[in-house]
Amino acid sequence: MPRMTAARAAVEILKREGVTNAFGVPGAAINPFYKALQQGGGIDHTLARHVEGASHMAEGYTRADPGNIGVCIGTSGPAGTDMITGLYSAIGDSIPILCITGQAPTAVIHKEDFQAVDIASIAKPVTKAATTVLEAAQVPGVFQQAFHLMRSGRPGPVLIDLPIDVQLTEIEFDPETYTPLPVYKPFASRPQIEKALSLLLASERPLIVAGGGIINADASDLLVEFAELTGTPVIPTLMGWGTIADDHELNAGMVGLQTSHRYGNATFLASDFVIGIGNRWANRHTGGLDVYTKDRTFVHVDIEPTQIGKIFAPDYGIVSDARAALELFVEVAKELKAEGRLPDRSEWAASAQERKATLQRRTHFDNVPMKPQRVYEEMNKAFGPETRYVTTIGLSQIAGAQMLHVYKPRHWINCGQAGPLGWTIPAALGVATADPETPVVALSGDYDFQFMLEELAVGAQHRIPYVHVLVNNAYLGLIRQAQRNLDINFQVNLEFENINSPELGVYGVDHVKVVEGLGCKAIRVTEPDQLLPAFEEAKKLAAEYRVPVVVEAILERVTNISMGVQIDGVNEWEDLATEPGHAPTSIKPLKV
Repeated sequence: MPRMTAARAAVEILKREGVTNAFGVPGAAINPFYKALQQGGGIDHTLARHVEGASHMAEGYTRADPGNIGVCIGTSGPAGTDMITGLYSAIGDSIPILCITGQAPTAVIHKEDFQAVDIASIAKPVTKAATTVLEAAQVPGVFQQAFHLMRSGRPGPVLIDLPIDVQLTEIEFDPETYTPLPVYKPFASRPQIEKALSLLLASERPLIVAGGGIINADASDLLVEFAELTGTPVIPTLMGWGTIADDHELNAGMVGLQTSHRYGNATFLASDFVIGIGNRWANRHTGGLDVYTKDRTFVHVDIEPTQIGKIFAPDYGIVSDARAALELFVEVAKELKAEGRLPDRSEWAASAQERKATLQRRTHFDNVPMKPQRVYEEMNKAFGPETRYVTTIGLSQIAGAQMLHVYKPRHWINCGQAGPLGWTIPAALGVATADPETPVVALSGDYDFQFMLEELAVGAQHRIPYVHVLVNNAYLGLIRQAQRNLDINFQVNLEFENINSPELGVYGVDHVKVVEGLGCKAIRVTEPDQLLPAFEEAKKLAAEYRVPVVVEAILERVTNISMGVQIDGVNEWEDLATEPGHAPTSIKPLKV
């Protein structure tokens, strides 16, 4: 039987589980694992500038393509605690990532040794499993189980903590005979699917709410086929955006309090039946449940049994992997169509498209300083259907979701549940690493951008090009807007006069200098007509220099983006589109 260190065995298992990339920061307690990475070969490593950044890179890597599992690595103590935010983000959005941490020697873990912390206990609430391995012979089994857990049921992250002496201990392990464990996923039964379809057939104005579980299951093609067979309009959630192209005749728009469309909310409020597939009924989507559920029948399909009834009790629940359920939905719907039992939904679907053509927000403004709406209008012109957008939180994300267009699954990569500031830059680097051929465009407000901007140096060092749109109003815009309800405007103002860049006025941080100092390229835009040329130039610079390129748009200081506390009461702060020129890049030309 071959002998090798437990660390080397772990690396060999990673390769046989399909891992080709890892992100991390070495240190004393994880150095034996790094030695094994070097000796084993076959896994490219990206050196992060912050260990939290490594965890978000791993998230972006996983989210980019079906089957990917991002790996983040750090030494003991603070490296592990730094990656907790990434683990929380991953479990909230059902994203499998593997976090590997070093640890003090087993004999001194509980003796306050340098950087010794019970990271497994800290990580347990935000992982599917978190284990400190105390016996070297258990390392292969723990890693094998980790991949099984990450892929089975509702996907999610796992943390493995390796004491340095465990990493160095030699064990008997034969990589050539290693086999991954079978993945477990629950499957819907045919009677369940027939029951759900009977409820759909009994309705007059049905909708499908398509969640991120459909993207995780790589089942968007089946979702579209099912919608087309039954003529049912689709409401993608924020995490499910891209399951059906924005310009598809059955895409009814998004619903919610913030990241929603006027026409999406209106169509939902007109519906009488909703089938949710792979979604969580998140509160920013539903708003008050009294309004959301009133006079509607609900079917909920989700891979996680405890999600059924967690927010509200559906009329019928099915525990199933989204792809397995949709395969049966398509199969039964085809039979019903052949029997002539599917009702004609064309009038209902047409009404959704009528709303799409009439209930639009204005994006075209010529103001200087710029209104943010104009930035997204010009982004629609510059970045085509192949673009992958990456963003996390803030008014920039909310307005982007209201005004940008997405045409494919995994082309809106968004941290939905946790929403940590600083996520965007490292996640974009992870996405671009996973798929260097597809254009990546990140979107940040100035505060999100400043949280982890040191990771831009990773893009410069490792030659990871992408375009980053930075909308700068020197304000915590979303928090300022939320503070209106408390009649305060407190500790949200980022303005100051930069003594080294007086030309910025009160906009403070000179992002162009910072970005250039980190080895990347940057363009500042102050007038709306400069946006499109700047985006085109950014694409050229990214291709030429193979580094991140930042386009900073200087915005008006205060803008209120459409949002509310109920889906039937969203506040529209700006003038709405009343003529086609007000929304020239809308999916449908404005009908007046």
